[in-house]
Amino acid sequence: MKRHFYEDDHHAYRDTVREFLSREVEPHYERWESERLIDRSAWLAAGKSGILGLAVPEQYGGSDVVDYRFRCVAIEEVARSATTSFGSGINTQDDIVLPYITHLGTVEQKQRWLPGMAAGELIGAIAMTEPGTGSDLQGIKTTAVRSDDDWVLNGQKTFITNGIHSDVVIVVARTDPNAGSKGISLFVVERDMPGFSRGRKLHKVGLAGQDTAELVFEDVRVPAANLLGTEGAGFVHLMENLPLERMSIAVSAVASARASYEWTRDYVFERKAFGRPIGDFQNTRFALAEMLTEIEVTQSHVDRCVLALNAGELNAVDAAKAKWWASELQKRVIDTCVQLHGGYGFMMEYPIGRAFVDSRIQTIYGGTTEIMKEIIGRDIASQFA
Repeated sequence: MKRHFYEDDHHAYRDTVREFLSREVEPHYERWESERLIDRSAWLAAGKSGILGLAVPEQYGGSDVVDYRFRCVAIEEVARSATTSFGSGINTQDDIVLPYITHLGTVEQKQRWLPGMAAGELIGAIAMTEPGTGSDLQGIKTTAVRSDDDWVLNGQKTFITNGIHSDVVIVVARTDPNAGSKGISLFVVERDMPGFSRGRKLHKVGLAGQDTAELVFEDVRVPAANLLGTEGAGFVHLMENLPLERMSIAVSAVASARASYEWTRDYVFERKAFGRPIGDFQNTRFALAEMLTEIEVTQSHVDRCVLALNAGELNAVDAAKAKWWASELQKRVIDTCVQLHGGYGFMMEYPIGRAFVDSRIQTIYGGTTEIMKEIIGRDIASQFA
């Protein structure tokens, strides 16, 4: 089925992204995976090549391109090149951190942070998850207490993407212990602020090259000018931005599933067993038919959600549907692809092996599958309240 989703400008941008990945990422990727850290020079190269900060307004150093289909192109090319660790860090910067600053930041904040982030000179992170608090954002214990013209921040965060490299960290903290969800605010903590330190660089099952860290805040004095958005409205701000984050995961999931299917389709018609290509066996053909059909059906839904996002019409419930379905599909497809590769599917030198370990987190971060179903279920139940 022909996919009527992209236009000429998107196809031209795909060539740019593909050439960038081939030149600046793929030759170094195995080393980054081994060292569990991507060189900062790759971020600078991404900034120069127009891969970063597309939606940042031109006056702050970006391209002012708000059509999310361009981000879809970049995500698909990362999946095709099996450089997911690099793409994951970029996704965090472009689809999570930058929108918060772009939408909530004051003019002074935008001038201070956006140009460097669009250029790859500043790397961003968002610190929500805590050691004892995962999906329950209302249960966070990190505190921010007002002290003259500053806020004093104390707490610990974990599983923070870009945690080691980060120069600008949006921290979710409790500013009123008695106000529940209305007592949460967002603060921007900058590298080298006294009391801000990095804990362990976490050793994950997959996404080896994408740095993930623990962050520690011990009496960090954050200027009042670094409050992002409205005091006490942090939970609302998070809810407003989660649909984009979840669409980023959904787009990544279906892109990874498609890339894995295509590697496997080619492999089974090259690899022979019992005197003929594996693809000539009925079981293999049925598996290919099932995967391709599920991918195309899911792609249609995700594409519609992207267009709704572009139009400002994507709601949290539809984003949750796309996120849980696409990420669970990704797991199913890649598991089947590993099986069809046989022993070679378990080798990290094959892209399907990387895709297998990298895919497991997709149903967990950005809100687990169970949380996505709860969001959808609550919406259904609300119609009968």
